[in-house]
Amino acid sequence: MVSARRASSRSSSAKAPSVKDVALTAGVSVGTVSNVINGRGTVGQDVRQRVNDAIRTLGYVPNPTAQALRRGVSPLVGVAVFDLTNPFFMEAAAGMERRLHEAGCVMSLASTHADPQSEATLLRALAGQAVRGILLTPADSDLEVAHELVRRGLPVVLFDSPDTPADMSAISIDDRAGATLAIEHLLGLGHRRIVFLNGPSNVRQARQRLLGVEDAVHHWTKRLNGSGEESVSLEVLEAEDFTARASRACMYDLLEKHTIPLIDPNSPSAQTETSSRQDPLPADFPTAIFCANDLLAFGAISVLKEAHIRIPADVSIVGFDDIALAAQLSVPLTTVRQPMEELGEEAADLLLRAATDRESPVVHRKFFPHLVVRKSTAPPTRR
Repeated sequence: MVSARRASSRSSSAKAPSVKDVALTAGVSVGTVSNVINGRGTVGQDVRQRVNDAIRTLGYVPNPTAQALRRGVSPLVGVAVFDLTNPFFMEAAAGMERRLHEAGCVMSLASTHADPQSEATLLRALAGQAVRGILLTPADSDLEVAHELVRRGLPVVLFDSPDTPADMSAISIDDRAGATLAIEHLLGLGHRRIVFLNGPSNVRQARQRLLGVEDAVHHWTKRLNGSGEESVSLEVLEAEDFTARASRACMYDLLEKHTIPLIDPNSPSAQTETSSRQDPLPADFPTAIFCANDLLAFGAISVLKEAHIRIPADVSIVGFDDIALAAQLSVPLTTVRQPMEELGEEAADLLLRAATDRESPVVHRKFFPHLVVRKSTAPPTRR
């Protein structure tokens, strides 16, 4: 029988009970305690009861991380993304976490801030924690540290990356095709004066989405060559990052360029969002704005509202990502949808497979986005 007096004699400052303490209290071997905890082997009911009584009395809590490391498999998986404030990465991380949880793993999430040096430092730190593997959204780097970790036997799967290294699986979205879809939608509605509000050009996704925009304009122009129809005017703005704050700065510059003042919030005309501007918009002001992500679109919308420019009556807006908030705006956002959670789940699956079977093949899978048309786009009105 377990001695309660023995258990209570432990001071609050004493170290936590170990598996050896359980074995001593129950009068069995350490191996028997391990078999009971892990459900292995044949242990008699009486012995099992004594071990469980000792665990309860001593307050012993098994350390799953230590157990996994003794078996050579860590439950910890490192996830390194660009930006923890970006809902795209958070929704993808939710898919990763769900799949990893089903496999008994714990996710450690951190940001590289899209900086190659921060990425290298973070990868080395995660490797030092004996993680099972790493899911990485790579910055524009040569992946030297990632390749080094793979050579040491630590699996790395690239997320939101079209690069196809021979030693790493990769999951990606076709950013170029998605941007083409957005511009084709606006051209099809009749828009010919379009602004593309992009993120910083040192980020691969921004460069790919710009190529997609240029593809759509080029194909449209080629198709209309000699038809006499109005040509397409495309203006590209580059925000310093993919945030609503950076978008607002670009939009203020755009309004200033066209000498469009903001509406005094205390004026009678500013009392409703739907009222028209008293002064008509300049004829050369863009009729549509395509934003390289939804956060940029949110910033653009807020500035247009400050100027009492109606959406979509005066200007149509398209985003990219289709984060959860996009459909909840007062004017629901037309946007290019990425299957964020599915991307996260697939990346986690590939990592778990690589961690379990080191001979599993390297997989490079590309997802294709699709356009979700909502109320923020419409044919342009005559000015």
